[in-house]
Parts: sequence; C-alpha cells; structure tokens
Amino acid sequence: MLIGEYNHTLDGKRRMSLPAKFRKDLGKQVVVTYGLDTCLFVFSKAQWDGILEKLSGLSIGQSDSRAFNRFLLAGATDIDIDALGRILIPEYLADFAQITTSAVVIGVSDRVEVWNEAQWQTYKTRIGKQADVMAEKLGELGVL
Repeated sequence: MLIGEYNHTLDGKRRMSLPAKFRKDLGKQVVVTYGLDTCLFVFSKAQWDGILEKLSGLSIGQSDSRAFNRFLLAGATDIDIDALGRILIPEYLADFAQITTSAVVIGVSDRVEVWNEAQWQTYKTRIGKQADVMAEKLGELGVL
C-alpha cells in the first residue's frame, strides 16, 4: 500500500527520486499522467492496466467519458525507474503540475501523486478544515 508524504527535489534534468518504500510496490516502470487537482498521478504498470481496462469499457457516446479518457490518456507516458530510484518527469507534465525544483510525493493507496509544494500545502490546509464534515458523510455511508 502506498502511503505517506515526502518532500523531494528535482535535478536540472527534471529527475526526481521516488521514496524507497514506494519503489518496491511500483516496480521498475511506472506510468505518469495528468492528475486531478493539478497534480501528477504515478501508477504501477499493473494498476495502470486495470485503469485502462475500466476506461475502455466506457461509452464513447458520452462526452464526459470521451473527455476524461482524452485527459488521462493523452498525458500518460511510460517511465523507467533508474538504478538510483529516480524518474524523469517530462516537461509537459512538470509544466501542468507547476513543478520546478521541489515537489511533494504522496502515497494514496493505489497510486502516487506528485504535487507542487506550495499547492500541496494550500490543498492540505483547505481539506484539513473540512475533515470533520467529510468524516461525517463517510460515517453515513458506513466507511468510518
């Protein structure tokens, strides 16, 4: 399971080290793509294959399905994890997530997210203020 929050720097070539505990679950190659809330999603190949299967089952007749497929798949790229545990973040993905020299890497159960450090802090503060309300709603659903 991918959990935790880590701060990392990017070198001049946009290479970023993945946390060692994440590398074991991710394998030697990952798929990186546009994420939601202006972050990047990082998936293991196995997890990505499952997502592709679900996406391929969506109707191309529905505009929301087409749009989300285009968003997620157009940005996706296979990336090898090098011998030092780093991934190279393509320029277009770094631009999308506004990641330049530092990033926050978080584990979210089945995926890793890579965030611009300032945006992550803003998001975390905003969501933290809503945690009680969200917990109440999840309690109503029997989750908590």
